Amino acid sequence: MAPALGINLGYWGIGPQGDDAVTLVKAAEAAGYDSVWAAESYGSDVVSVLSWLAPQTSTIKLGAAIMQVPARPPAAAAMAGATIDGLSGGRFIFGFGPSGPQVSEGWYGVPYAKPWGRTREYIEVVREIIAREGPLDHDGPHYKLPLQGEGTTGQGKALKLNFHPLRNEIPVFVGAIGRKSVEMAAEICDGWIPIFFSADAFEETWGEHLAKGFEKGGRSRSDLEVSPSIQVAIDGDTETARNVVKAGLLLYLGGMGSRETNFYVDLACRFGFEEDALNVQSLFLDGKRDEAYQAIPEELVDATSLIGTEAEVAERVKRFSNAGVDRIIASLVHLDQGERMHTLERLAAIVGDDA
Repeated sequence: MAPALGINLGYWGIGPQGDDAVTLVKAAEAAGYDSVWAAESYGSDVVSVLSWLAPQTSTIKLGAAIMQVPARPPAAAAMAGATIDGLSGGRFIFGFGPSGPQVSEGWYGVPYAKPWGRTREYIEVVREIIAREGPLDHDGPHYKLPLQGEGTTGQGKALKLNFHPLRNEIPVFVGAIGRKSVEMAAEICDGWIPIFFSADAFEETWGEHLAKGFEKGGRSRSDLEVSPSIQVAIDGDTETARNVVKAGLLLYLGGMGSRETNFYVDLACRFGFEEDALNVQSLFLDGKRDEAYQAIPEELVDATSLIGTEAEVAERVKRFSNAGVDRIIASLVHLDQGERMHTLERLAAIVGDDA
């Protein structure tokens, strides 16, 4: 079965924004894309962007890719999600992830210890709030609600969401690439959003960890929507599009972590690019950014994006279908709005032909 399609607006101000973003999202809705996704890190936030899109669309799902766990308490995430879901007529999708140590501690001021244990519990609390089966009384290693003890007034009260959400179950996705985090996604989540994804290396990279998670949760592959976020450009100025992908790879391999902790370098190693990834990281961290950029192999660009002619991309999309991917969340990397629209339309045609 051909995968469904989503469109990823990425970070506001870096990807399409304003009227260009609305035009793309409305065109995606008309072309049969099932979802639009917004991102946050240390700039624009997901909640504002999706709330803004809700009244300008009618059928397309509104997904968070991702809401950063250290950015807000779980109750705030649940309140925002329930509100957007109500405003949109039941179209919201939660997407969570723990961010990284530099952003969590440097921007949000939240310790990064046990990030995925915290994320698992965060999801539990959010689901409890949305289910609205009673006042929230949660006593876990990371979240204690009501909060009591030293430094509190002792007047905290177990509360319940003070309105009935449109749905008492809202899908929960996670953005995960580490072994244990992917296992957790398979165990408890409705969907998984891998970034920096290779369809060709899917089974050998993730198969074991997904299988462990399904076994732990008493679930099967049909219980998890695998929805990788992929950079896409069809026809047009593909050289510039490839350079955009390389710039992203440079940021992730070089700047999204330290020598001790960089999940993207680890993943590139598992894709078979260990020497290249370690070299790019080392050059970047030594301040040699131009050399690091030049050291990114074209093969890694090809492995983690869909860029080329319509025929070339169609051949690659078949690999996603064969790997069992449920949804391709397309990040349109052309800088020109007309070329973005062309890619959006042709990708829909390719998937429609493959259905």
